[in-house]
Amino acid sequence: MMRLGMALLLGTTVLVGAPALAGPDTSDKAATGPTVAHPEQWPQAKSPDLVDPETEAFVTALIKKMSIEEKVGQIVQADISYIKPEDLRKYPLGSILAGGNSPPLGGDDRHAPQEAWVKTARDFRAVAMEDRPGNLKIPLIFGIDAVHGNANVNGATIFPHNVGLGAMHDPKLMRRIGEVTAAETAASGIEWAFGPTLTVPQNDRWGRTYEGYSEDPALVASYAGEMVIGLQGAPGTKDRIQKGYVAASSKHFMGDGGTTDGIDQGNTQVDEATFARIHGAGYPPAIDAGTMTVMASYNSWNGAKMHGNKSLLTGVLKGRMGFDGFVVGDWNAHGQIPGCKTTDCPATINAGLDMVMAPDGWRELFDNTVREVKKGKIPMARVDDAVRRILRVKVKLGLFDPARPLEGKPLLGTPEHRAVAREAVAESLVLLKNNGVLPVKASANVLVAGAAADSMQMQTGGWTLSWQGDGNPNDLFPGGTTIWKGIRDAVAAGGGKATLSADGSFAEKPDVAIVVFGEQPYAEMRGDIRTLEFQPGDKQALALLKKLKAAGIPTVSVFLSGRPLWVNPELNASDGFVAAWLPGSEGNGIADVIVGDGIGRPRRDFVGSLSYSWPKTAGQFVLNKGQANYDPQFALGYGLSYARPGAVGALSEESGVDASMANTSVFYSRGATPAPFSFATDSQVTRAVAEGQAQQEGAVKLSWPSGPATVRIGGTSGLDLTREANGDVSLRLTYKLDTPATGPVKLRMEGGANKGAIDATSLFTGQTGEWRSVNIFLKCYVQNGVDLTRVSAPFVIEASGPLVFTLAEARLVSDPNNSVCPGGK
Repeated sequence: MMRLGMALLLGTTVLVGAPALAGPDTSDKAATGPTVAHPEQWPQAKSPDLVDPETEAFVTALIKKMSIEEKVGQIVQADISYIKPEDLRKYPLGSILAGGNSPPLGGDDRHAPQEAWVKTARDFRAVAMEDRPGNLKIPLIFGIDAVHGNANVNGATIFPHNVGLGAMHDPKLMRRIGEVTAAETAASGIEWAFGPTLTVPQNDRWGRTYEGYSEDPALVASYAGEMVIGLQGAPGTKDRIQKGYVAASSKHFMGDGGTTDGIDQGNTQVDEATFARIHGAGYPPAIDAGTMTVMASYNSWNGAKMHGNKSLLTGVLKGRMGFDGFVVGDWNAHGQIPGCKTTDCPATINAGLDMVMAPDGWRELFDNTVREVKKGKIPMARVDDAVRRILRVKVKLGLFDPARPLEGKPLLGTPEHRAVAREAVAESLVLLKNNGVLPVKASANVLVAGAAADSMQMQTGGWTLSWQGDGNPNDLFPGGTTIWKGIRDAVAAGGGKATLSADGSFAEKPDVAIVVFGEQPYAEMRGDIRTLEFQPGDKQALALLKKLKAAGIPTVSVFLSGRPLWVNPELNASDGFVAAWLPGSEGNGIADVIVGDGIGRPRRDFVGSLSYSWPKTAGQFVLNKGQANYDPQFALGYGLSYARPGAVGALSEESGVDASMANTSVFYSRGATPAPFSFATDSQVTRAVAEGQAQQEGAVKLSWPSGPATVRIGGTSGLDLTREANGDVSLRLTYKLDTPATGPVKLRMEGGANKGAIDATSLFTGQTGEWRSVNIFLKCYVQNGVDLTRVSAPFVIEASGPLVFTLAEARLVSDPNNSVCPGGK
């Protein structure tokens, strides 16, 4: 679930500069092609078993009993962070969701066990089904982003993200993954998984690339039906929820993977034939397999928002493709339709959306929709059609039967389920380079190094315990295995010795080093990047590899990423290089392949091959097989093995991209302002490097002796942070107060016509001498009149002396449960 620039770059084109990330396209001004689809030009499909006489008769009788308010209630979906069970007595909603950062009732999403989720589902269900006058007792449907296992729930089996699953080329295993995900979701009290994702990413800068199986539409199509059947059961299955199945939601319809410049929620500018062939490929097999729901996409097609495109939602999806289930919206995406607000949007229902995801504005949307139905702005026939589709799915899923035999059962993270995930990890690994160092002898002295070696959050990535997947220590993954622990156990079993040293230091020279490194966790929006270079301007992993190489130690790189990235320097510094993607909770699946027996014979071979083309330069953003000037470093389908070796020579280390263009979120860290940002102070503010900070890698002490003065960090051409504000992203400040403020302190962001400010005085008073970390919602800036559309200086502080504090960090983070709005707004 939960924006435009230069033209797409093809083939070996190299970027020498990049535009600021744009905001969401909310108008048709960007249209450069058709916006109205011609259904007869699209492939046909048909929902196989959703419509039958008995179900339709039951639904018809129920609709006749429903008031307008009860019908509208079925159409509106609220998030558990913004609704309480007792609200259902006044507002007869039909659906509840748990968004990526939403904890169960009274809980913490990162720590909440299965029991807390079951109780939440039961509490909502109890009110919806209680005996009271006039209550029709229509069951709720509860949805969650179980996109790589039921990964919001503590202790669940977490599968590799789709980018890795695509490398398996194993549709049969996809069905087993779906079955495990369904069972663990149903056991948590939840009946609806927001997956599979059928996007076909075409620009690897897109932050959701890892949610796509492949750049190849044929591979996506081969997986779509298998995952739907795994989640829902085969067509014709009855009493699905009672048998441990859940409703699937094929998403995002459509074109989310084709936006210009890979900007999330942006504009997909292609002709209709290309749109259907590439981005529509996964939907016919998903519909033929019986997918009960389809989720609409944020993006536009040639300037027209998908949530308002009747020709696609109704004409193509429900008409030509014969989809008989219901279409659900994405998180407040209807508010991006011209003329709509998140609390008022008849256009999206009239276009064919059946259930509106209105997580925080659901009350106002409900009231406004009731009024618009009564006024005829939304025809009753359209309302009845939407309600029929929703009720039909509830019947077919088995929700009208109160029995939930799997609910609360100890099915999360069982050995059988983890074995399926471990198999998926092993099959997903792609061997890019092996100059005789793999497999590692289990009898060897093995050094395991790198920041990601013993990090569950780095191997699980986004959409894990929280939306962006960050801030998750290892103890939040009971039963999971880090890559280090998997290697340690395999080496110990072979009589060898394994040592963990994140920085690569050692007392005894090892026989071989396995270095695990990769991308930090991210999800939509914050995952968008402006260069494909790994660690641009801050080559920590490369420095570690070079240090080990200089010591004469053979090195194996295990690279964790949600997309192909330009890593030529790291490849050159490695004797072996494995693309491990985002493998999930079962890191031992990596050791199964890269660690051999005691004499170095493989225990199992590599079988994975690239489902995405690997770039030769950091500017090959659009690099898809079949395009003009296709010139990858490693082509689609590439993958070495022990049985199929191949030499990889020295690779060019010219990235072709200005590394400073990559940074849009770190303004001060580790004692420096990383490019393109720079520090500036008024002459009356003293700036000095703070020494001896045990808790911080570097800091700067800022002193206001007297009078008003300003400190700013700026230097960009203008960042658009409106998406981040809408997505509850925050500015994190880590600092130590040395002398508290005696006057007002204001936080600003400069750029454009900015005049507003946040009253941050409370953050700079009180106890001194201790390190603090505060997250300030970007939406607080908006609420205080700050324009975030073109930010040139993202950190500006105005104060009068005396005030002294030591700043260690200023950066953007996603941590809404620990963020505030200082100053009362």
